[in-house]
Amino acid sequence: MSAVSPEVPPCPTVPEAVHRRRWAILAILMLGLLIVVLDNSILNVAMRTIATPPPTGLGATHSQLEWAVNSYTLVFAGLLFTSGLLGDRYGRKRVMLAGLVVFGAGSVLAGLSDSPGELIAFRALMGVGGAFVLPSTLAVLMNVFERDEQPRAMGIWAGGVGVAIAVGPATGGLLLEHFWWGSVFLVNVPIVLIALIATAVLVPDSRDPAPGRPDPLGLLLSVAGLVLLVYGVIKGGQLADFTDPEVLLTVGGGLAVLAGFVLHERRSEHPALDVRYFREPAFSAAVTAVALVFFVLMGVTFFMAFYTQSVRGYTPFQTGLLLLPLAASQLFFASRAELAVKRFGARATCTAGLLAVAAAMAAFLLLDTGTPIWVLEVVFVVQGAGMACVVPPVTVTIMQSLPREKAGSGSAVNNIFRQVGGALGVAVLGSLLSTAYRSRIEGELAGVPGLTKGARHAAGESIEATRALAGRMGPEGRALAERADEAFVHAMHVTVAVSAAVALAGAVVVALFMPGGRSAPGGGEAVRETGEEGGSGRSGGDEEGRKEAETAGVPGAGRSRDALEAEAER
Repeated sequence: MSAVSPEVPPCPTVPEAVHRRRWAILAILMLGLLIVVLDNSILNVAMRTIATPPPTGLGATHSQLEWAVNSYTLVFAGLLFTSGLLGDRYGRKRVMLAGLVVFGAGSVLAGLSDSPGELIAFRALMGVGGAFVLPSTLAVLMNVFERDEQPRAMGIWAGGVGVAIAVGPATGGLLLEHFWWGSVFLVNVPIVLIALIATAVLVPDSRDPAPGRPDPLGLLLSVAGLVLLVYGVIKGGQLADFTDPEVLLTVGGGLAVLAGFVLHERRSEHPALDVRYFREPAFSAAVTAVALVFFVLMGVTFFMAFYTQSVRGYTPFQTGLLLLPLAASQLFFASRAELAVKRFGARATCTAGLLAVAAAMAAFLLLDTGTPIWVLEVVFVVQGAGMACVVPPVTVTIMQSLPREKAGSGSAVNNIFRQVGGALGVAVLGSLLSTAYRSRIEGELAGVPGLTKGARHAAGESIEATRALAGRMGPEGRALAERADEAFVHAMHVTVAVSAAVALAGAVVVALFMPGGRSAPGGGEAVRETGEEGGSGRSGGDEEGRKEAETAGVPGAGRSRDALEAEAER
């Protein structure tokens, strides 16, 4: 006697009223995404001004400047997973609105800071708000677009991340040319107000209809593990020494706590994160790829500012303009990555994208102190196109691997790996750049007469420190400044060689483990065959089903097929 397959209830479609305004909702989500990502990149060009003594700046030390950046990153990364879970449980719209309010308040306070300590504290407050906004944008997106349109929408979302990172320096440079340093924070306020009003009026709320019991121990372990890990990475970058005991203890402690988190989640009847998702090669390959590609992007963005300003003599605003081809290329190709996936498959598209990123990193080896600047722009276009072929498909893979009602945790996982990858990129590649530069310039500094050991060590910390010494030497320092430029270019070449190797490693991972078919990941092909989702599925739902879907109360809403079959069998 053959077994009878249980009838699987169809997944509800997006309510008609929400479907009609889905692109307007995406535009609103992009506003929240813009301020959160842009703010971290816009601050980089204001560092020198903030370090200037009052009234021009705050007179911040080098360590205080680092913590003005890192306090945001530390809090942001530590709370990403928690905020995603809170959105799934209590409503993503509510969490996003709360995050916008906190981020806006933190921006005002940071812009009006009277001391470096206040700036660091208010940047941490902004990190709290940002952590509640960013995962909600992607989770809401998953609940207002049908499955067949999700890849295109996520392509635009992913392109927006790259644009915000690249546009930040240009915006910051323009503001600093006309206003005081606090303007780089206060510029967020009008955007936050527009996003708050638009979100309250147009964005629908959604949540997990059956979230289960809370998992406070899991949340505590996730926050502690992520904070320790990111702090250790940041500290290693500050010290340029990842073998320092403090770095080893914090990174090791963070990994140990996260291992405890995994063990707890495996045994819990109501886990905050079902770690079994990581058993799927496609899911694990996707989160690895997004971490590696942002490792390369943030590392390159970090050292490129020094190359264009210190070596080539461009202003912060001009440096921002030079980064625009990277943003434009990523935005243009990100919205078209879906077409490449449909034709060639996710594996081929992402592998080609990572190979293009690796080729762009290798092309940076062509740059020296006098290379025509158009060469840099061409390299940026290639890098942006490569990233656009990676980030949208892997984001789709991550988000469609999870049931729709778990969109908040899926978005948080995606953003955690992106954030940790970016932090590692700045810390590791920044440390490598510093070490390679010091090894090349030390010989030149040893020949400077009357320079003490301490002064020689300080002058070898960066190209800016060496150039400051050369400036105090008068005409005799011109040769030292030229040697500093050459030493920095050498260090940059070492760094991009490692970046190219990282991108190649990502290409190997994707080629081996990403799905190779041209269907949507996570069962998209089966869904299209039955007509349960996509364009044909929209017309099949009755009015009662639409109302239930709108309140996220339909049994089986967006749940995985295995779960629905198991419930039907019971």
